[in-house]
Amino acid sequence: MKALIETADKKSERAFLVGVELKSHSAWDVADSLDELAELATTAGVAVVGQGIQRLEAPHSGTFIGAGKAEEFAKAAKEANADTVLFDDELSGAQARNLEEIFGAKVIDRTALILDIFAQRARTREGKLQVELAQLQYLMPRLTRYWTHLSRQRGSTGSIGGEGESQLEADRRKTQERIEKIRTELTIVRRQRSTQREGRQRHQWPLASIVGYTNAGKSTLLNALTGAEVLAEDMLFATLDPTTRRLRLPSNQNVLLSDTVGFIRKLPHGLVEAFKATLEEVVEADLLIHVVDTSHPNAAQQMDAVNAVLSEIGAQEKPTLMVFNKTDKAGCTELAAMYCQQFPKAVAVSARKKIGFDTLYAELGAMLKPIRDFVEIRIPHHEQKAMSRLHSVAQVVEQDYSGDQARFRVRIPPYVRHEFEPYLVKSHNGD
Repeated sequence: MKALIETADKKSERAFLVGVELKSHSAWDVADSLDELAELATTAGVAVVGQGIQRLEAPHSGTFIGAGKAEEFAKAAKEANADTVLFDDELSGAQARNLEEIFGAKVIDRTALILDIFAQRARTREGKLQVELAQLQYLMPRLTRYWTHLSRQRGSTGSIGGEGESQLEADRRKTQERIEKIRTELTIVRRQRSTQREGRQRHQWPLASIVGYTNAGKSTLLNALTGAEVLAEDMLFATLDPTTRRLRLPSNQNVLLSDTVGFIRKLPHGLVEAFKATLEEVVEADLLIHVVDTSHPNAAQQMDAVNAVLSEIGAQEKPTLMVFNKTDKAGCTELAAMYCQQFPKAVAVSARKKIGFDTLYAELGAMLKPIRDFVEIRIPHHEQKAMSRLHSVAQVVEQDYSGDQARFRVRIPPYVRHEFEPYLVKSHNGD
């Protein structure tokens, strides 16, 4: 089984890209998607040496782009010395096999390329398991592509024995057994995550998950806000494994920030399924921080792609703060301001230069207010320790030191409310 995965994952150095413009899509969509495919190829360590686009009513069942166009592209790829052909859409096993015969080179689709990148980037045991699961699910219906010796083996009892199972059947069985084993291990991981989540909930700290299109600046934002040291590079899928850090806001509110895997258009469904244990951090979050690369020419389409994945995992109704990032780039301040007018909860920032963070802190605090109890507390002046503790854990809205007792109107985390029960006067429903 390892050999099969290595066969799928083996990287080449020079690639020819192929995209399809269907009647339902515009030429701009296809061109932009091919640009992104080129970025993915570069991320995987592959040099792009050419590309071609075929316009179709619908994909051909045998070769996806049609035999004639495949021959034309094969000639162009050969002239460019390409040893790999990357298709921007997912191919069936039969289509890939037919195309490899025509091109005389390895043919890989967008899904396989993304899986290859994920395999390179996964660092934790959980991440590696999730990637392997997605790879095996992708390979399962395509196993015939990797075998030409499909004659049945002889039975083990001698020359008079019946036919044994075919190599293909044996590989399918082994693949399915491995898939079930990984699923069992990921179930254990999911339970461990649930236990960790319960531990956080005992602190009653809200969880905010940072989501967004890959390379939007999520890890850079997490690092800037919390001092985390998550890898943040100008490349697609720089980080896969989730990282959670505590952020203490100027209002004394504690919030746990969780960085998540970046989303992308045409993100393989199997990959979303495999990463559900990780994406549970998004589903369980109290607040989503949707980071957008304002400098990208197709920022709106990227937002749509992120929202599509959020809908797929059941997180589309979560309270969301839109963060329009990279305002330090030329012309992006005006773009960010325009986007902010379109969304009721939005801020413009530069995570790299920490611009706009005061507004970001204020919006985070405002959106997290409902998670805190709004109460009035009166503390005798001589109990300085209680006052100091109150200022350290609560957001003080009003304070009055006249009279025999100091009076405070505060927003207080539920997990420390019991400490101030002797001083509690009343709760407030409004602001």
